[in-house]
Amino acid sequence: MRTVTVGLLGCGTVGQNILHLLERRKAIFDSLGVQIEVTGVLVRDASKPRDVPPGTPLTRDPTFLQESSVVIEVLGGIEQPLALLLPYLRSGRPVITANKALLAECWDELREHALAGRLYYEASVMAGTPVIGPMSTVLRASTFTRLQAVLNGTCNYILTQMEGGKTYAQALAEAQALGYAEDPPTLDVGGFDTAHKLTVLARFCADGDFPYSAVEVQGIEDVTLEDVAAARAAGERIKLVAELCCAGEGWRATVSPQRLPATHPLCNEGASRNALLYEGEECGSLIFAGGGAGGMVTASAMVGDLLDWLIGFPGHVPLH
Repeated sequence: MRTVTVGLLGCGTVGQNILHLLERRKAIFDSLGVQIEVTGVLVRDASKPRDVPPGTPLTRDPTFLQESSVVIEVLGGIEQPLALLLPYLRSGRPVITANKALLAECWDELREHALAGRLYYEASVMAGTPVIGPMSTVLRASTFTRLQAVLNGTCNYILTQMEGGKTYAQALAEAQALGYAEDPPTLDVGGFDTAHKLTVLARFCADGDFPYSAVEVQGIEDVTLEDVAAARAAGERIKLVAELCCAGEGWRATVSPQRLPATHPLCNEGASRNALLYEGEECGSLIFAGGGAGGMVTASAMVGDLLDWLIGFPGHVPLH
């Protein structure tokens, strides 16, 4: 039995679920001849009550990274994770992250490490619903033509509530009260969270260096009850849609509210979940749908990435 040391950056809902899942899935690690040892969990306040296994080493000091064979990052944000992870990646060790903003906006710094197979980030898009894995492997044999996706649960919730007659402001307030939306909610309702995720996806099927700045973004803030009612009367639904398609010699990436037929896969499969419609010349149309957020859902993908690394699979390598 070999010991593998794991460092965890962040201990919010996802981080706490990762710690519990590492214990819950002990049998699968045992089957690989691996004992997981958590070297440290970086937090802002080590005295804050948290739902973590007894003995979890909570700390404000990141020096435990020096003793970690692999790091799992769930801090969120950009500046702090980048400052902590770059030296670690440069040492040749792997990082598992769900940080789509970091991946989308700091690609110049991260690209070489992704190409080297040191970055694992299945959970960065659609959380525990696997889309990056297939797009970075088997789907490369098919000529990509187009994708459409619903990738933000907050927008999905708000638009669904508006179909029931609530105003945008009422639906947003309810989403915030339930913890679905941040405060301020601009990242979600402004379409920027979806744009981050679309940028990550585009690098597997269109251009390995697709820039975040190339995504045209429009949020749902201006969608009215009248818009929703008009769509319903026409047998349609409004969704915040991420779309990537051919445009002349290049690719066009957009995030915007769209009216879709009520029978469209993004309206059926994506009724209350994330959903993605992938189209390729050889593979045809494929639909991925499932939970796109939540502590344990996200943790499942991140622990899955850890298992991939332990087995010997490289991280998620973009087109190059």
